[in-house]
Amino acid sequence: MIPLPQLREEAEAMRDRLVAVRRDLHRHPELAFQEVRTAGIVAERLSELGYEVQTGVGKTGVVGVLEGIKPTEAPVTLLLRFDMDALPIHEQAEVPFKSLYEGKMHACGHDAHTSIGLGVAELMARHRDLWGGVAKFVFQPAEEVVSGALAMIRDGVLENPKPDRALSMHVWATEEVGVVGMTDGPTMAASGAYRIVVRGRGSHGASPHLGADPIVAAAHIVAALQTIVARNVDPLEQGVVTVGSIHGGTAPNIIPDAVELQGTIRAFKDEVMALLRTRIESVAINVASGLGTEAAVTFSEAGTPATVNDPAMAQIVRETAIELVGPDRVRSDHRTMGAEDCSFFLQAAPGAYVFVGAGNKAKGFTEPHHSPRFQIDEDVLPLSVALVTASAMRMLEAQVQ
Repeated sequence: MIPLPQLREEAEAMRDRLVAVRRDLHRHPELAFQEVRTAGIVAERLSELGYEVQTGVGKTGVVGVLEGIKPTEAPVTLLLRFDMDALPIHEQAEVPFKSLYEGKMHACGHDAHTSIGLGVAELMARHRDLWGGVAKFVFQPAEEVVSGALAMIRDGVLENPKPDRALSMHVWATEEVGVVGMTDGPTMAASGAYRIVVRGRGSHGASPHLGADPIVAAAHIVAALQTIVARNVDPLEQGVVTVGSIHGGTAPNIIPDAVELQGTIRAFKDEVMALLRTRIESVAINVASGLGTEAAVTFSEAGTPATVNDPAMAQIVRETAIELVGPDRVRSDHRTMGAEDCSFFLQAAPGAYVFVGAGNKAKGFTEPHHSPRFQIDEDVLPLSVALVTASAMRMLEAQVQ
C-alpha cells in the first residue's frame, strides 16, 4: 500500500478543507433524522469522487460504494461508518463558527466525523489502484438517539454488498490530541433504559399517616438501587445503574398518588445487563412493598449491545496507529460506559472502533462530550483521516482466518 508518511502528508495537505467542512457543519447542526443539509453535502461530494451513492437510507442516511481496482484473490467488503447528527443543546462556546440555531449544537464531534469520513473517501478514491475489494461508506443519522444504525439496517445497508469487516471512529475530547485508543473486545458498553412507577395513596402533607407516600418510597428505591453494582455485580466486572429523572407531586403540602423514576443501565457483558434488570425489578418492587406502596418496572426495548472490537481487526488499527503517533501514544485499555449504535454494525461484521484524542489542555479544550462548551483541537482531523484511510486499506488487504 501507499507509504504511511506519504499518506499522512496527503492528509495534512487537506487540513484547510477538512476544517472548512467541519466548521460549516458545526454552524448548521441538524438533529436526529433531520440531517437533510448534511446528507446533501455528503452525497454530492461522494458523487464527485466517483462513488455509487444511495440517499434516504434510514431516512437521512447516505451510502457510498467504491470498488478498488487492485487485483486480489479474496476480495472483501469493508463498511466504514461515520455519524452525522447533532444534539439539542444551546452552544455556549464562543467560537467564530458557533451554531446558528438556538438549542442545536454539535457537542459530540459528529461534525468532525463527517468531515473525516469525506476526507477518507477522497484518499480512498485517489489511491483506488492500491487496494482491492469494496469500500462501503455509511454516513449514519440519529446516533444520539441510538436509532440511526437500525434504521439503515432495516433499509438494507448490510446487503448489496454485504460487509465482511467494519471500521468506525470517534474523536475523544477528554483525551489529548494525538492519543489513540484501540482496545480488544468490549470498548463501549451495552445500554438500556428503565422506568419505575411507584403508586401510593395521596393525602394531606400534614396527615401522612392517612396515605401511603410514594415519594418516600421512591427515595428509598433510589438509594437501594445504588447497592446493585456494589453488592450484586462481580467486583471484577463493570456495571452502572443511574437514576436520571424523578417526578412526582404538585405542591409542598400534598402527598401524591404516584412518582415516576427513569434511568439507564450500562455493562460490557450481556449476563451483567441481565443481572441489572433482574435486581432493579426486585429491589423496586420489594422496597415499595415494604413501605406500603407498589412499584411497576418496565424496560425500554430501545438500547444497544456492547461495542466489541474484533482482536484481529483491532490489531491492524493498533499497528497503524503506532506507526503514526508512536507506541507511547496508543492506549490498549480505552473503555467507556458510553454506548454507541455502531455496535449493531460490529455485530454484523468483525471490525474495529477506534478513539482519537481531540482535547488540548493548553488551549483550554477540556470540556467533555455533550457539554454546551464542547470544543475539539482540529489537529485531530488530518490525523484521523490518515489513520482511518491506512487502517481501511490494510483491513481490505489483510488475510485473516
